[in-house]
Amino acid sequence: MFDAAASLAQVLDTLDREAREPTLLRAALVPQLRRVIEEGHAEAERRLIADGDGLACAQRISGLTDAVVRAIYDAVCWRLYPNDNPTTGEQLAVVATGGYGRGTMAPGSDIDLLFLLPYKQTAWSESVVEAILYVLWDLKLKVGHATRSVDECLREGRADITIRTALLEARFLFGTRALYEELVTRFDSELVLGTAHEFVDAKLRERDARVAKAGSSRYLVEPNVKDGKGGLRDLNTLFWIAKYTYRVRDQAELVAAGLFTAEEYRLFERCDEFLWRVRCHMHFATGRAEERLSFGLQPKIAERIGVHARGGLSGVERFMKAYFLIAKDVGDLTAIVCAELEARHAKRTPVLDRFIGRFRDRFRATAIEAEDFWIDHGRVNLRAEDAFERDPVNLIRLFWLADRHNLPIHPDAKRLANRSLKLINASLRADAEANRLFLEILASRNSPETILRQMNEAGVLGRFIPDFGRIVAMMQFNMYHHFTVDEHLLRSVGVLADIDAGRVAEEHPLVSRLIGTIQHRRALYVTVLLHDIAKGRPEDHSIAGAAIARKLCPRFGLSQSETDTVAWLVEHHLLMSMTAQSRDLSDPKTIEKFASIVQSLERLKLLTILTVADIKAVGPGVWTAWKGTLLRTLYDETEVVLSGGHSEIARTDRTRLIQMALREQLSDWAAGEFDSYAARHNQAYWLKVDGVRQVKNAGFIRRLTAEGRTVATEVETDPVRGITEITVYSPDHPRLLAIMTGACAASGGNIVDAQIFTTTDGFALDTIFLSRAFDRDEDELRRARRITAAIERALKGEIRIADLVADKHPASARAKTFLVPPDVFIDNALSSRETVVEITGLDRPGLLYELTTALSRLNLNITSAHVATFGERAVDVFYVTDLTGTRVIQPERQRAIRAAVMEVFAGDVAALKAEGLEALIAAPPPREA
Repeated sequence: MFDAAASLAQVLDTLDREAREPTLLRAALVPQLRRVIEEGHAEAERRLIADGDGLACAQRISGLTDAVVRAIYDAVCWRLYPNDNPTTGEQLAVVATGGYGRGTMAPGSDIDLLFLLPYKQTAWSESVVEAILYVLWDLKLKVGHATRSVDECLREGRADITIRTALLEARFLFGTRALYEELVTRFDSELVLGTAHEFVDAKLRERDARVAKAGSSRYLVEPNVKDGKGGLRDLNTLFWIAKYTYRVRDQAELVAAGLFTAEEYRLFERCDEFLWRVRCHMHFATGRAEERLSFGLQPKIAERIGVHARGGLSGVERFMKAYFLIAKDVGDLTAIVCAELEARHAKRTPVLDRFIGRFRDRFRATAIEAEDFWIDHGRVNLRAEDAFERDPVNLIRLFWLADRHNLPIHPDAKRLANRSLKLINASLRADAEANRLFLEILASRNSPETILRQMNEAGVLGRFIPDFGRIVAMMQFNMYHHFTVDEHLLRSVGVLADIDAGRVAEEHPLVSRLIGTIQHRRALYVTVLLHDIAKGRPEDHSIAGAAIARKLCPRFGLSQSETDTVAWLVEHHLLMSMTAQSRDLSDPKTIEKFASIVQSLERLKLLTILTVADIKAVGPGVWTAWKGTLLRTLYDETEVVLSGGHSEIARTDRTRLIQMALREQLSDWAAGEFDSYAARHNQAYWLKVDGVRQVKNAGFIRRLTAEGRTVATEVETDPVRGITEITVYSPDHPRLLAIMTGACAASGGNIVDAQIFTTTDGFALDTIFLSRAFDRDEDELRRARRITAAIERALKGEIRIADLVADKHPASARAKTFLVPPDVFIDNALSSRETVVEITGLDRPGLLYELTTALSRLNLNITSAHVATFGERAVDVFYVTDLTGTRVIQPERQRAIRAAVMEVFAGDVAALKAEGLEALIAAPPPREA
């Protein structure tokens, strides 16, 4: 077993006694110390893997650091600057502060040192400090240091809360102990005394700012273990507050101080150990101070900790669920400490109290319609500690009252609710009153998301609905979802409530209009809460979720009609988003098939609202105006069918009306000229392209015709939809789309959709839509023109797009973190004119170019392309025909398509086989909103 102290003693013994010059001493000392540190870290890592104790590992590394710093101090003081008879001014104490002062360090943590002086720096102390720091820097260690007198420490600490916090955790290492004792004594009497309010408020404000920067939710799927919400820094903050307020020296004293019960302190220790275990593993695995638990790191940490797949969840998903449960526990502990501090007046009371002022006593006595509750300082509280035991329905009623009166819940009541979870049993779940109250909370017009989140954090929601409890803290290991499943569902309810209240009418006019016309409002809220409740099960979560809905809805008090509606919506909650993003909405067959599943206008309205709430709650940036456009188009087209107005004749009439509207806008066109132009486009063009684009296309083609040009491009930004449009006019040929996608790939352009049309005289009019890369139009247009220049040069034969793409994205560049089974779905029933080829696989730069190239080599004509990306998973759909314009029905041709596409994903298939997951290659991919 490695012994750092013995190794360092040997290092000092073997130092050249003549090494009395700083450079020579460092040359002799640094290589030996580096070896000791490496051996010490290796031993700490070995024992971490063996015993799984993260806190012990952090303490071992801190102990190793103590030994190293002590060896440096001894070498400097013995060899370079011996001082057998120091003057009063030649005193020095070396003190550990910050995390190092706590005695816990991760492998990549900073070494925070305070060199404490009696009153001012002397030549001797300056030389000693400088020599120590140079050795630490030569060792490539990150050092935070300060050289101050006791008076300077107190002056700086008085002005800066961060410095005051660092001094709070000061730990004596070596040197003149009297200096350290003076600092501690005067720190308590001159800085701490009477300033608890100031310190607590400052640390809580600091925590809020830190959390906002790292990510406001503790359920972000790539959490920051150190600074994120529910991370180590939150536990540090709790201890700082307790230590400052009650002057405890050790965490174990938190129980004696009355801040925690013994059980709560055991939870504190468990959280502390787990977070240190994860953090130390992260530093060891990466070889650096990595604090973000990224997707690429999560599988490695799960493996190092020894978490394996079970019960439908992969090892990494089980590990991350454990992480998020710990983060939730940290949040509970934070609430407990804040409540206790407030009760002892160490923390300022809520803002609400300041408004109450002299009316507080009268406000306390405000009537409330439940005898076991009262309004305590503007918050709902219990009158007696046995209120839940006497009537377990009060566990639901507590949150119902908070919602009804729009008041916060007293921390004491939440704490007692968390301790009373065993009272939520089968009897309470079946209680009609409890379910009535819950349904009113869920469908409330106040703030259902806030109340449901409080129920979830107290543990009440998961106990009252055990199926919900299964997905609490569950993450999905993909790049698409930003939050855990339970957090996503609660955010979905919040989005629905915003729509219901008219708060997003400008951003979402369609659903804001529809919400006021639906008949099944309660059913919609229940659907939104339940739509992903079966995630993490082996079976399809939509089908399993529908079964759960049929079980829960009658319990909640919903009618049979409402129950049927909820079950249908849960089972089909992905239908609308997938249809809108991956099907040709101008194809009558698409609309007919979608309408045949939906069957009623009420379902169409509910499904539209549900889809918007679902997508918006996935995470920042997932909802785009382009998706809104697609959903609105699908809704409008389907509404015509379901209201009885759809037929080929109706489409013909609509085409004629569209042409008439365009004719009115082209007032300078002669009748014959317009008729000839209109005849060049087929019906799909008129029905699919919006009116504004039709006007622009007409002017574009007219100008080119007059100039005698046969190849041209045009670019335009659309800030409202957040896209950039690139239109290409060229003689049609099968590789045109491949050239366009290749030019985009070479410039890093992200294609979100493509409209592909061929005129009756053999010209292609193709428009691709790119997500914006720049906020300023000038920058975005400059990028787009680089793409169009490449397209035009390729069409003229001046460059090869394949070379351009290969230079930009070498074939070896491939995502390593995620394994997405590639899949090819070929269907001739989804369109009346074309064969639909739906391709799913791991997304990467240039993938769309590779796919379009593979299809064009098979002499297939791509008439429509629809591009959707769900994190790391790409779903690209192509409507194709043979060069003769017929669908691909021959089995051998379909096999050739499948083989060509799978060749594009050959590297991914090999990766799956290497992981022993070849069985997934034929499995259908999961759907996402």
